[in-house]
Amino acid sequence: MYLFFAAEEVTNGVTIVAEEATTGDSAMMQFAKIVLVLFLCFGLPFILGHLIAKALKLRDLASKIGWILCAITLASSPFMYQMYAGNSPWSAIKLGIDLAGGSNLVYALDVKAAEKSKVEVSGDLMGKMVGAIIKRINPDGTKDVVVRQVGADRVEVIIPGADKQTVEDYKYKMTKLGSLEFAIVATPRNPKHQTIINKAQSSPSAIVRNREGKVIARWHPIKPLPNGEPDPSYSSAVTRQIVGKPDGFEELLVVVDEDETKHVTGQYLRSASPELGEDGSPAVGFLFNSDGARLFRRLTRQYKPLEDGFQYQLSILLDDLVQSAPAIITEIGARGTITGNFTQEEVQNLVNVLNAGALPVPLEKAPIQEYTIGALLGEATIQQGKTALMLASVAVLIFMLGFYGRYAGVIADVALLINMVLIVGTMAFIKASFTLPGLAGLVLTIGMAVDANVLIFERIREELGRGSSLRMAIQNGFSRAFTTIVDANVTTLITAVILYFIGTDQVKGFAVTLFIGIVMSMFAALYIGRLFFDILERKRWMTELKMRRVIGATHWDFINKRHIAAVVSLVLIAIGLVAFWNRGDENYDIDFRGGTMVSFRFTEKHDYQETKDALEEKFLANFNESGITLESLPGADGEDEGLAFKVRSTATNLEGVGEKEVEQAINEAFPGQLTRDKMEFGTIEPVAVEVVETETEETPAEENANQPERHAVVLSFSSDNESFNGLTFDTITRKLSEQLVDEEGNPKFTDEASLFAFDVIEGYEPQGSDNEVQRFEKIKLIADSALSQADLEDALKKVQMDMEENPAFSGVQRFEGRVASDAKFNALYAIGASLIAIIAYIWIRFQRITFGFAAVAALVHDVLCVIGLVALASYINSIFPGVLGFEDFKINLPMIAALLTIVGYSLNDTIVVFDRIREVRGKNPSLDETMVNTSLNQTLARTLLTSLTTLIVVVILYAVGGEGIHGFAFCLVVGVVVGTYSSIFVASPVLLFLMKWTEKRKATT
Repeated sequence: MYLFFAAEEVTNGVTIVAEEATTGDSAMMQFAKIVLVLFLCFGLPFILGHLIAKALKLRDLASKIGWILCAITLASSPFMYQMYAGNSPWSAIKLGIDLAGGSNLVYALDVKAAEKSKVEVSGDLMGKMVGAIIKRINPDGTKDVVVRQVGADRVEVIIPGADKQTVEDYKYKMTKLGSLEFAIVATPRNPKHQTIINKAQSSPSAIVRNREGKVIARWHPIKPLPNGEPDPSYSSAVTRQIVGKPDGFEELLVVVDEDETKHVTGQYLRSASPELGEDGSPAVGFLFNSDGARLFRRLTRQYKPLEDGFQYQLSILLDDLVQSAPAIITEIGARGTITGNFTQEEVQNLVNVLNAGALPVPLEKAPIQEYTIGALLGEATIQQGKTALMLASVAVLIFMLGFYGRYAGVIADVALLINMVLIVGTMAFIKASFTLPGLAGLVLTIGMAVDANVLIFERIREELGRGSSLRMAIQNGFSRAFTTIVDANVTTLITAVILYFIGTDQVKGFAVTLFIGIVMSMFAALYIGRLFFDILERKRWMTELKMRRVIGATHWDFINKRHIAAVVSLVLIAIGLVAFWNRGDENYDIDFRGGTMVSFRFTEKHDYQETKDALEEKFLANFNESGITLESLPGADGEDEGLAFKVRSTATNLEGVGEKEVEQAINEAFPGQLTRDKMEFGTIEPVAVEVVETETEETPAEENANQPERHAVVLSFSSDNESFNGLTFDTITRKLSEQLVDEEGNPKFTDEASLFAFDVIEGYEPQGSDNEVQRFEKIKLIADSALSQADLEDALKKVQMDMEENPAFSGVQRFEGRVASDAKFNALYAIGASLIAIIAYIWIRFQRITFGFAAVAALVHDVLCVIGLVALASYINSIFPGVLGFEDFKINLPMIAALLTIVGYSLNDTIVVFDRIREVRGKNPSLDETMVNTSLNQTLARTLLTSLTTLIVVVILYAVGGEGIHGFAFCLVVGVVVGTYSSIFVASPVLLFLMKWTEKRKATT
């Protein structure tokens, strides 16, 4: 086995020696910082807790105060750290792509290509594919990009903070086959290289040619270090600064054979894998096929070490980026090993690089699922979410303070505010993304958090009514409410966990927020609230507790009304299901049907109905589709109403219809009225090319004048959209390359990146997201001599015409039919799994399965009612557009999340009633109408209060939360009403029926 030894090893070794004296000081500083952080987060809160308890003369509460301060400190730490780093504290909050802009893409492997190549799609192959995609779109590891396997043959790519233009660049990099190549690093030690180096350094071009126009050397960018800094390991090689990049980011000069058939590329590489070197250190092993072995042996024989010990370097190029440049020790054939001062992670990265060029299975060109949204749309959504959150918070705080008075009300409000800090802080601490449904979940948590307080306060009221002292009433109120609160919230936690595992990235954001919100709400009510009550009572600052009543003592016969309620429920469900049946596929959004959503923007304001009519006419003519959905998209300042819209269509389910065809139809419906990016170009001027002569041939001086010329042209970019800030160089290159095709549509050039160089005239530096890249409004483009002036001018004209004719669409969401089928299955699976888990939990807690079946009967009732009401509201909207805020609601994944939330909320109510029934029944084996009525009347105040506060929140969410969660909020509004009704008139009567039926069966047997 032959060995490479990385040239970087020597450089790194020198660095270590030079900095050895300062390493100890640096380690001490790091240790001191860690100790300081631990003290601030864990030591200081308990010291303050002890001091506060001492000042209050309540030393036994010191640890409780300390734990609360510790929790608040930990939750605040992400924001403090950002302030310490000089950033805005809000930068600690990570926004999902639906709020920050960006894209969520799901690609499938080309299974037909795999079958043709006789390659088995396995977990190992998918792992290699994930590694290859990471190397293509995030080679330096500094971008906030997630690439992961989903399912057996799919890859999900999440790119937050990137606009549609940047996403298109990423998609292009992911779906092209990619290129892996081994090339010799140019060095002045080789006389043949010296002439090439001189010419390369005197020209801005990325390639160097000989007199026949053949490429003999190229400049390639060097991959930055993992921390994003430039890699200094190539200081001894021939490098130059990259135009448009910060100082230190350089490209490396490599020499190649003028005969392309002698290039050693990834097509010859059979495999690469982690190995151990001869000294036992991590290394990378690789294997070529017979042709690759022959070429590699020839190359390494030609560049074996010199007699004085000098070693040539062999660069490893992936998609034109220098990944590594180990030194050649000896001649190598089919098998070799790359060794160096590698970690296991570095070895795996290099294996991914090598395998990336050897993968035989490409991705399908178009993603089977896509969600792309511009940052401006996300900004508008954030503003609406903030408004809903602020109004909901203020409403709940005022309600609790006004209803429960200056003691219990203030305690509830303080606990709620601390609860919000803990939720947001925990989300920031674990770097969980806030998505649009997650933001709605945060608003919903405000309403649901009050539930625990209401349960406790109503229990305290009951104890005081029985003549208990204030201290005893507080103690009994908390202890008796504890089990009920835990039972009621655990069932909602179950639905949150299931949502997380089956949901999309946006729905997962809701699940995480809901889970954290429930846990923190219990902590705030049971721990923080109890501490405040204890302090106020023991210090005698609170000697009595006055609370208003929503309703007095009642003795209503609810069970006697069960038959009327059953008729009402059956009629409501029947009407809703008839409406649902009549709508058919129109009930479902593209999540469950397949299709495409496209966002577009006008240059001037348009009427909603006129816009919809024009689109319906065009889509009917082009695709025979009559069921499009149009939504208006208000801007962040609320002044863009009528400018931006979003259309949903199922036309892409038709054969031969894709995203481009849908966009073309929108463009045809509004010719010249949509925002467009524009390009202008000046006169194309020749740039003299310098000819390189090799040692084995001489170029006559008179022939130099006849050599092909490079060409330069100034390009300017603008847009109808005020937020336009230029195009990326990748976009410019891609647009030009797409026009450089032959008569059959095949690319004229395989290495389009080397065709163009550029000088920046006017540029835009990226701000905010790590996935933003540098953009240009004006550049000087330099085309390689391989591209004729006529071809360049023709390509520029075609790009200019294409940009003039095709609008700049700001967002797209796409679901293929197979993804929609999976989404339907996952939705049904989530609902079914939730119901089974709930039956199991209630069975265990109440020790009788009848309680579980009664609860599930109420939940099925609620789900059917909500689904029917969604269809009914959509039908009413078709007759009276916009009445009560109704619209053409479509069932999508966020709505499924809302249904599962309703399941949890309704169950919360039901468990409170069941818990009281268990308490009233005591050890009595039977259950009768009196026991059920007593339990319902005793819990009625709590049921109404909780429902009222939650309803206030979801109504605000429905009214001002924005179009992105309008359907989601509608489900919650009707779900809260229906859930409250079912806990009284469905769950309890069904439980009574099942208990009596069970007793009769036992009696007969």
